[in-house]
Amino acid sequence: MKPPADSVPVPVRILVCDDHAVVRAGLLALLDSAPGIEVVGEAGTGEEALALAARLAPDVVLMDLQLGAGIDGVAATRRLTTTPATGSGRVPHVLVLTTYDTDADITRAIEAGATGYLLKAERPEELFAAIHAAARGRTTLSGPVAGRVMANLRSPRPSLTDRERDILAQLATGLGNREIARALFISEATVKTHLRRIYDKLGVDTRAGAVAVAKEQRLLP
Repeated sequence: MKPPADSVPVPVRILVCDDHAVVRAGLLALLDSAPGIEVVGEAGTGEEALALAARLAPDVVLMDLQLGAGIDGVAATRRLTTTPATGSGRVPHVLVLTTYDTDADITRAIEAGATGYLLKAERPEELFAAIHAAARGRTTLSGPVAGRVMANLRSPRPSLTDRERDILAQLATGLGNREIARALFISEATVKTHLRRIYDKLGVDTRAGAVAVAKEQRLLP
């Protein structure tokens, strides 16, 4: 005898966003075998994920961080978690699924509104459980990610703005102030102002010192 229709659990509606077609195909095949999960769409870019989420109103968006051209996974996450889907008035939960576990990536994703952060090396069962947890608004972190988060709570890192992180990343490549200004479309004076703030926050007084501390504290992506 079949259970009453109203007793059948409603599946978690998933939108998968990854810029690699082969990876998406593997995820779709994997999720198709998972109980209580329904894939309602797939996207290869952040822009496509935003458009599909607005139309399909998924419960959870499975989001990669590096998406090639266009907006990255962090920017997409921020917009997904603040822009309700058309007609439903709901915003999806975002579960990051990535190969990157640097402190900078984790911090940016969580600050952008990600509900969970999972590494692609996790077992399928862990991914399924994380999806169901995300649908309920519960935070799920991979073991290594949780370890980093706890370590940062015990020894907080300097808080840099997005622009300061951009400049620090350019600094790490060896660019001078003029080249950084050109790369970021800002003035040299603005670069110098941000550099002074970066030096103050990191407790250094040289460019080399700033890069060394940034690498030591994993402030660079």
